[in-house]
Amino acid sequence: MKQVTTLFLKLAVIFIGIPVLALCIFLVPPMANFAAKLYPNIAPMKYLIFIVMYGAAVPFYSALYQAFNLVRYIDENTSFSELSVKALKNIKCCAITISGLYVLGLPLFHFIGKKVDPPIGLMGLIIIFASLVIAVFAAILQRLLQEAINIKSENDLTV
Repeated sequence: MKQVTTLFLKLAVIFIGIPVLALCIFLVPPMANFAAKLYPNIAPMKYLIFIVMYGAAVPFYSALYQAFNLVRYIDENTSFSELSVKALKNIKCCAITISGLYVLGLPLFHFIGKKVDPPIGLMGLIIIFASLVIAVFAAILQRLLQEAINIKSENDLTV
């Protein structure tokens, strides 16, 4: 039963990455071209969009890899280890990096949103806050796991 659950979690982590990859391939280039056409007098507009979007994709996939490692540690019965704490720390850092990149890119999205009707800036805010929620959740789990490891090591020493 445990193998089925962890297999499901591994597949879920993989399937989370597929839509983001599709967005990076099919949505980011047209969006960058659209922004460049909106502001032809700002030469690096296209590249700024690429930097923000693809720059956020790198820590996203790094965090997915760390989540996959966490599921693997659960599968191997080594979930209460320093490796799990390190993976949670990496997930927290990746989430903060994604949030920071979108905070830096928010004026750019607001600038583009002035000429188009959909609230592009609102989508940026949603990504920022979602990343921050993930970072806080990972930090709480990291601290709880570290305390559980410390208690376990104290109990191992007393027995």
